[in-house]
Amino acid sequence: MAMPEPFPAALVDRRPDRATITADVLAGLSARPRTLSSKYFYDARGSALFERITRQPEYYLTGAELELLQQVLPQIAAQVGPQARVVEYGSGSGRKTRLLLRALTDVVAYTPVEISRTALLDSVGALAVDFPDIEMLPVCADFTAPPALPPARRPARRTLLFFPGSTLGNFVAEQAVAILRGMRAAMGPHGLALVGIDLDKDPAVIEAAYNDAAGVTAAFTLNLLARLNREIGSDFDLHGFAHRARYVVERQRIETFLVSHSEQVVHVAGHAFAFAAGEAMRVEYSHKYDDARFAGMAVAAGLRVRQAWDAPGRMFGLRLLQPA
Repeated sequence: MAMPEPFPAALVDRRPDRATITADVLAGLSARPRTLSSKYFYDARGSALFERITRQPEYYLTGAELELLQQVLPQIAAQVGPQARVVEYGSGSGRKTRLLLRALTDVVAYTPVEISRTALLDSVGALAVDFPDIEMLPVCADFTAPPALPPARRPARRTLLFFPGSTLGNFVAEQAVAILRGMRAAMGPHGLALVGIDLDKDPAVIEAAYNDAAGVTAAFTLNLLARLNREIGSDFDLHGFAHRARYVVERQRIETFLVSHSEQVVHVAGHAFAFAAGEAMRVEYSHKYDDARFAGMAVAAGLRVRQAWDAPGRMFGLRLLQPA
């Protein structure tokens, strides 16, 4: 989709550069167990594959969240009030954003913080057409360490941080608390945060969501290696690794790995890394929450749960947070 003016000039671009990505990969491959960061899933193809994942029959999360969001948006809008600035972390395609912006009254500005430049520009370009009165201030960056928010032309009565999906669950507890603490700082004393969380449930249902029969999630995971080969010159064998995702009940999380089919050596920036047959390289966690666990993280970040909404069968949850 062509990007309408003036957004190329307004875009704050803080994408990780080649040196940063290379340093992250070298550190991860030197660790035990080996790891690659899930934030690098989202190049143009990765973002497109993730959108396909959300439409797979096993992937309950997006459908449950969209249905819940549509049901409770009037309540959310009443609590947020008019003339809010909306800041979204990991905005993706903007499907949920569109629902939120329609429900709120006289939104001052919208600032998506998204690491995939292609997904960001496509989403903001489409939203700008649908919401011409809302100032679009996109930021291409890692939302775990976002730059200062660009100033809006109009003052806002409050800031609403929007963090839909289950992306918070990709981080271990200390990291998740740090993200929530950053949101607490960004929202100010009168702000709010609307956060999506996947709730703990039948392990078989959870595990199926990350192992769809069509193999889209596997292609998404393996695309990470293709991106690294293209962008930092590594030589991962794209047919030498397999996707594996398992739910670990005692840790309440999906653990996703790329598993080496055989003994092999991978080269990155002049360094060689030998993989044993069957060696697993961790690429993502997806934590699932109960109420006590999530509320405890919020408190640790200086927040409290103002209101909670759950989809039927506790398939998904939305939590409205405010400063404690």
